[in-house]
Amino acid sequence: MVEKEKNEWTDIIRANTNWFDFHLDQLWSFRDLLFLFVRRDFVSVYKQTILGPLWFFIQPVLTSLTFTFIFSGLAKISTDGLPAILFYMAGITLWTYFADCLNKTSSTFIANAGIFGKVYFPRLIMPLSVLISNLIKLGIQVLIFISIWIYFLSSSDKIHPQWQFMWFLPILVFMMAGLGLGFGVLISSLTTKYRDLTFLVGFGVQLLMYGSSVIIPISSIKTEKIKMLMLLNPLTSIIETFKYIFLGNGFLSWHYLLYSMTFMVVLLFISIIVFNKVEKSFMDTV
Repeated sequence: MVEKEKNEWTDIIRANTNWFDFHLDQLWSFRDLLFLFVRRDFVSVYKQTILGPLWFFIQPVLTSLTFTFIFSGLAKISTDGLPAILFYMAGITLWTYFADCLNKTSSTFIANAGIFGKVYFPRLIMPLSVLISNLIKLGIQVLIFISIWIYFLSSSDKIHPQWQFMWFLPILVFMMAGLGLGFGVLISSLTTKYRDLTFLVGFGVQLLMYGSSVIIPISSIKTEKIKMLMLLNPLTSIIETFKYIFLGNGFLSWHYLLYSMTFMVVLLFISIIVFNKVEKSFMDTV
């Protein structure tokens, strides 16, 4: 019997791997599968709905109008003198991307247990496909925001864009994606054993939103302790920077942005380590 040469093997599956082996080379090898999942995620969201892709446009507008009516109209919460619908849409645009990434990646193992139990591929492809498919949705919502922003820019003297910082926008999106992936993957790994976390995800996401500056601008908070708690939320400085770049309000602090970036990197590192550890045995607990 002739043995196969070592270089003839295309795949090697090992029972034990290092915790710090992130399998990045495998992610690249399975890139075609990644984009198939991206297409599936994007197409299946509004499949068999009457309005279909129009929901990508309707949702952010309806959310902004609701926030305008409740928080600005009824609660009389300050918007720093800016048009209320523009202020809330500026916060919602990036926030929705983060929330969608977190909510969908937090159920990676449970939602895809059927696929994971049949065939091998790098499990991290699933949450990465969510990030990329949501990026398409983010692009549509940014176009809606820019359309409304241009209208108010030409009809109001309260908006003062910081053009010199426009180059920083992709980094803000990258940070939001990293935080959404980090939180989502960590929660997904823990829910394989502790299902109670699935009931807390929705509440936790809402709490993070109210604890950032999506609704309440930092400048309107007078209590220093509350302001500090909001700034400890890594999302706050990202949203405030986005508002500062487009609207001229908010603030840009390199120190807090560095804090958010560091928080994201540490969170991603820990969450992927836990994810790699859990994926070896999760079929026994799901």
